[in-house]
Amino acid sequence: MSDLGAILPLVLIVLVFWFLLIRPQQRRARELQQMQSALKPGDEVMLTSGLFGTIEQITDEYLLVEVATGVTVKVVRGAIGRVVPKPEPEGDISAPGSEEN
Repeated sequence: MSDLGAILPLVLIVLVFWFLLIRPQQRRARELQQMQSALKPGDEVMLTSGLFGTIEQITDEYLLVEVATGVTVKVVRGAIGRVVPKPEPEGDISAPGSEEN
């Protein structure tokens, strides 16, 4: 019975470590993999180095990303850090409190 009492705190520490560190990291890695597999030409992306660009072409081995007009770089899929959301069109939505009478 005393062996169980000595092992229980160690087991609890391992469980807490798994729930707080390993599990969230696995979830983030899975989300990143899904995002990178869903890339398509025309997506605006941020590379892990901080460069912003637009995907021009995708092959099995690499992507061509245009970072400036006429400047295209070849990167591996893992270099894509995130997809930049497209801005919403502004349309005819007026600011709150600017109603005309």
